Amino acid sequence: MKQKYAVLVLLVLIAASGMTSFHSYRATERLVEDDMSQALTLALDEQQSDVINADTIKVFNSYLQLEELRGQALLAVDTKQKGFCCEARCSAATIFSMSEQRPALALWMLAMLWATFCFFQRRKEMPLLTGMLQYGNLRYSESESRFFNAKGEYVKLTPMQQQLMEMFFHSPHYMLSKAEICDTLWPKKDDASETLYTLIRRLKPIIESHSNLKIEVDRGKAYELKVK
Repeated sequence: MKQKYAVLVLLVLIAASGMTSFHSYRATERLVEDDMSQALTLALDEQQSDVINADTIKVFNSYLQLEELRGQALLAVDTKQKGFCCEARCSAATIFSMSEQRPALALWMLAMLWATFCFFQRRKEMPLLTGMLQYGNLRYSESESRFFNAKGEYVKLTPMQQQLMEMFFHSPHYMLSKAEICDTLWPKKDDASETLYTLIRRLKPIIESHSNLKIEVDRGKAYELKVK
């Protein structure tokens, strides 16, 4: 899987975990508010007074249907409005502890597992820098017989393209004569000019799209791998 898709999957899992957690929290928050509101209304009706005292708190707790709220909900007086208004409040930590967070936690753990898998997969795919030939930002691993771009991604080449690129990398000045290439790649062919032309034509865009290198022709007699 390409790196951008792996990151996209990770972001989707993290976002899904966050949204699931938030949705559960909000649903629990509404449930808590409704329970506290009805408990406060019943407690004040029974007391027939807006004054909060120890008995109000005891009656309020007895009317709470959610067991987790008893002893956690707070009664306060709102003085911002005209007159006094009793309010029931609850901390965010209490609401969060009451909400169903297991699905969100499962998604979060899945995201962490995916991130761990991608990390080790990336390390596995990254070539070792030791024992490698490099020209420009293109690397060649002799142990794996593979070319890698600057991101450590494997550059796919046909067998002939691979062999020609290996010849370039093993050439002292990254330059090969036409005769040298033809004699190595097509030793039994009398005239491989057209075949070589086709090979170079198809190899050029691959090399240029995966590196800062290019293949230049010197009067049709030699080919040179150069940094752009």
